[in-house]
Amino acid sequence: MNKKWYKISAEDKVLGRMASRIAVVLMGKDEPDYEPSGDTGSFVIVTEADKVKVSGKKYEDKEYFFPSQYPGNSKAKSFKTMFEKNPEFVIRHAVKGMLPKNKVADKMLKRLKVYTGPEHPHSAQEPEELKS
Repeated sequence: MNKKWYKISAEDKVLGRMASRIAVVLMGKDEPDYEPSGDTGSFVIVTEADKVKVSGKKYEDKEYFFPSQYPGNSKAKSFKTMFEKNPEFVIRHAVKGMLPKNKVADKMLKRLKVYTGPEHPHSAQEPEELKS
């Protein structure tokens, strides 16, 4: 089965709305041969991840929680810190939360390619623009 390649620019897009659209494409729900237990999704390339927007006060208030196996040693980092340090993580984390919680989700997430700048190394696949 040949999988399609889609490209989306994150510039001035709201993080949650963009992530839900990407999750639908990765799951294959936009295809006529969708099967919940199958892996029918497409590849998605996200460019300009450092220009994504968030609504409300999320830029200052949202936190990412990193648990530890030791009591009292868990870490919490703010969205602002994570976004300035690694904007790819922010998009990948948002999409991962919208995928199903099963074994197929790891395969779906591997088809998501996120890049900070406008350039990407997947030009040989000729990706289509993803309309959101």
